[in-house]
Amino acid sequence: MTSQQPIDQSVSASKLDTSQRGLDGLAPSAPQASDERPLREAVFAAMERYFDHLDGGTVTDLHAMVMAEVEAPLLSSVLVYTNGNQTRAAEMLGLNRGTLRKKLKHYELI
Repeated sequence: MTSQQPIDQSVSASKLDTSQRGLDGLAPSAPQASDERPLREAVFAAMERYFDHLDGGTVTDLHAMVMAEVEAPLLSSVLVYTNGNQTRAAEMLGLNRGTLRKKLKHYELI
């Protein structure tokens, strides 16, 4: 397994996957009981599942892979919260609006 393979988020312990679609499909599904755990715990559980699936295999660029897996749904959720207002989203994220747009394009969110 390589770092290019995404972390298994199909288990309900982590609802970070909001998919990489336009604003129409960005709203998360209804919360489940497991969504009540802090983000830190959800990430830890997702990493444990990932390492279990590695089954002793090696991985490289793990940091970049995890950041990409987390950044896309972060951007999506902030855009949903701001009703698509990129200026407000950039302010909330502490990013320059141009940087936000570049990231949104990278993740095919716009």
